[in-house]
Amino acid sequence: MSRYVYLLFVVLALTTLNAQQLQNTVNAYSPVNGIRQEGKTGYKTFIQGYMQPYFESKSYSTNEESVTINRFRMRRLRLRIQGESEPHKLGYRVQYDLSGSGEIDVISNQYLLDAFIFYKPTKRTTIEIGKRATPTDNRELWMLSQTTQFPERSRLTSAFASIREVGVFANGRYRLKNGHYIRPYLTLTTGDGDDLRARNYGGAKFGGRIDYLPFGLFTYYGQFRQVDMVREATPKFVIGIVGSYNKGISSRRGRASGSILYLDNDFNPLLPDYWKIGADFMLKYRGFSMIGEYVFANAQVPEGIVYRQRNNGSLATTFLVDGLQNQTDYILGRMMVGSGYNLQAGYLTRSGLSLDARYTLLQPGAHSFLYNGTFYNRPSYFTASVGKYFQRNYSFSIRAALTLVGVDSGSNDHTGSPIDDNEVLFRLITTYAF
Repeated sequence: MSRYVYLLFVVLALTTLNAQQLQNTVNAYSPVNGIRQEGKTGYKTFIQGYMQPYFESKSYSTNEESVTINRFRMRRLRLRIQGESEPHKLGYRVQYDLSGSGEIDVISNQYLLDAFIFYKPTKRTTIEIGKRATPTDNRELWMLSQTTQFPERSRLTSAFASIREVGVFANGRYRLKNGHYIRPYLTLTTGDGDDLRARNYGGAKFGGRIDYLPFGLFTYYGQFRQVDMVREATPKFVIGIVGSYNKGISSRRGRASGSILYLDNDFNPLLPDYWKIGADFMLKYRGFSMIGEYVFANAQVPEGIVYRQRNNGSLATTFLVDGLQNQTDYILGRMMVGSGYNLQAGYLTRSGLSLDARYTLLQPGAHSFLYNGTFYNRPSYFTASVGKYFQRNYSFSIRAALTLVGVDSGSNDHTGSPIDDNEVLFRLITTYAF
């Protein structure tokens, strides 16, 4: 199905462009907002982009020595093209990341980030088909990367978010009495991440979110940007609840297809179901901003699993936990189950100086991959950050952050050496947008 969705998107985009691009003229350009074109027939095109050079330094101690690891890379190099035909209520979006970095600080070699078409049956309702970020993740993940308060997103996002998915997304925006708003979201996706060509080993993923805005809409899309750049003149607040159910998941949290497989006695895929619920909020007022998020995730392991597939493709029938055969606990131990919360706040001065702090806590289930000594088993994260925005927008900024990572016993580094004390992370990122 995903291949046909992608083909449909390409045909629509190329047809619309070829039919109307000769009538378009460049109407405006500004940093961050990019190049804007408008045609006489009501067709609009937007071209935007930004780059983020990035430096990170990690320090920790082992039994033998103190270790410091430094690295510099291009964190993001993104280009977004979006078009819309208002008379036909149709549009599309394509976004590339030429750096090849993922959204959770790993090298993914996934250059195509967004590729979807959208239809607006009414002014308040939008239906999207294709590949994009999902509203069933925590609120922080919705924020544009060049607008975040910190050089990296919180560990809550890396632990539980699926980030981008392929499917159908519907959302609305409805005004209630006294200027209140409600924004509902519904999703139906493959549940296997963002690869348009991937096989779907399990069933579909169903999800939804509902946001309530008691004080009206944020100014200039402020609901989807972390720093209060516009300095809201009146308090703006949004609170939301979210949930999703993934029928037959073949990865730790739904980011990939087929990375973890289990089979029944006839060698057919038999996979656990994965569900997630959460709640979050955001407040902005006169340069101050605050975000709070909570996520709880769990899984249901079916009976009848006989085999597990190793990384090399071979099969095994052993599911050992503490030396005993236990299929359920073994499978849960390879998944991101448990809970966590993230609380962050900051203030942006009129001169563009941003002072921010964040606390993240992860609470693994009784059996969870969150206990993995190399990648996780680090429950607490406290971050202090300072940033400078050189324009009254997000076109040019520098952000630096220092994070103290609480490390539990049994943790180790990438070489397998036990870590004796807490880790310290320093991150520096610069953003240039056009």
